[in-house]
Amino acid sequence: MKIIIIKYPAGNVQSVLFSLERIGVQAILTDAIEDVQNADKVILPGVGEANFAMEYLKKKKLDVLLSKLEKPVLGICLGMQLLCKSSEESNTTCIGIFDSQVKKFSSKNKEDKIPKIGWNTIHKLKGPLFKNVPDGSYQYFAHSYYAHLGRYTIAKTEYLISYSAALQNKNFYAVQFHPEKSSYVGHKILENFIQL
Repeated sequence: MKIIIIKYPAGNVQSVLFSLERIGVQAILTDAIEDVQNADKVILPGVGEANFAMEYLKKKKLDVLLSKLEKPVLGICLGMQLLCKSSEESNTTCIGIFDSQVKKFSSKNKEDKIPKIGWNTIHKLKGPLFKNVPDGSYQYFAHSYYAHLGRYTIAKTEYLISYSAALQNKNFYAVQFHPEKSSYVGHKILENFIQL
């Protein structure tokens, strides 16, 4: 099986590679169109700025390719946001797999910390990505922007408001949290994706 992690200027790529190795999966880090086309599974990770990341994907023509893929695709953190319709971060037009505008958290008082960094529970889990994952499991989050709840939501969480912890549209899956940093439950989610 050929697993591709898309290489672009966003952090956390090495963490995803190492996490896959821990579950016995070797992945290839690349931004080559041919490799992505010939992959069995594709992962779009990310920690960074939406507009900068989208400009790189466009330059490599990966935005168009990603939108047409029929194999399983997993977006992680910024990768999830890039699969949405748009982001308030730098007023960025994204890939549009999920009909959702990514918005910035709005603090209600000085105790509210943005970005949200730390462990949070996920609830209302649906679909094969969460097979044998208990409702209420903790996952590690680090983000300032979120996708609202909607028809593609397959997991929710709460911080300041309720929002999507995970999305699915056909073969496209995405998580706002970092499964590669979320211990054995995160590894189980990655394993479920590899087994799709």
